[in-house]
Amino acid sequence: MAQAKRKERDEGEPDVKPEAKPEGAAATEGVVPFQLPGPLPRNVMIAIAVVVLLINMPIIHYFVFRGAPEATVGLPYQDDFSDTGTVQKRYWSSGGLWRVVDGQLLCPGVKQNPLWLKAKLPQNVVVEFDTRSQSQEGDIKVELFGDGSDHASGYVFIHGGWNNSMSIIARRDEHGRSLQQLQAEAQRVAAEKHLPSAGLVETGVFNENTRMRVEANPYPVQIGRTYHWRIERRGSKISWAIDGQPFMEFDDPIPLVGGSHDRFAFSCWEAQLYFDNLSITPL
Repeated sequence: MAQAKRKERDEGEPDVKPEAKPEGAAATEGVVPFQLPGPLPRNVMIAIAVVVLLINMPIIHYFVFRGAPEATVGLPYQDDFSDTGTVQKRYWSSGGLWRVVDGQLLCPGVKQNPLWLKAKLPQNVVVEFDTRSQSQEGDIKVELFGDGSDHASGYVFIHGGWNNSMSIIARRDEHGRSLQQLQAEAQRVAAEKHLPSAGLVETGVFNENTRMRVEANPYPVQIGRTYHWRIERRGSKISWAIDGQPFMEFDDPIPLVGGSHDRFAFSCWEAQLYFDNLSITPL
């Protein structure tokens, strides 16, 4: 029997084409699907926790195990900074190159690392000193009734802050809400609740943990001019005078008192400040 020619055989058979692969199939061949990793072994977790603890031990020790700051200086106290070793002997700071230069205390822009005097203050006291700023921004600053360790733990006094545009007496936060804002809130609360008084404490707007500030701008700091500061607290009232003239005052509804509010410190941010003739007298 004669065999069919190849052409005839091909024409009589169905045209079978290879199966088309979906797009991207070539790129995904051999790829293992993603699976979430399982939990780490317990011993690995413990090792990581130990490493993290050791790295953070200095910070933990500072905030948890630190004791009360030293108080080796008695009152009344005076310092004309004629002794170049007075910073090391009678003060302490957590940072910044505080030092005596030409019979004056220099604060070379220490970024909120106050220089704390190692003395406990009574509730009623007068603090006086001379000061000047050698920086365009002014920004003369001291801290009173703090805890002896932390910036803004008490009251902060700033002359010519915020590029010499404002002066404040701050209570625990120099960036806190203003007294005017708190008073406006107290008025609103009293009206809404029909309270007989719009007092800050009576309305619940103000408590012992309140962070706020009193704002004013009597006049800016003049570069190179020496000012004489006098800060006095009697009871709840704080009075601040410069060159013998009233500058600002604040009657704190809940005064900061006690063991965590009994220290004084010189302070500054970026300005170059000089301090001299410190005098602290109990009342």
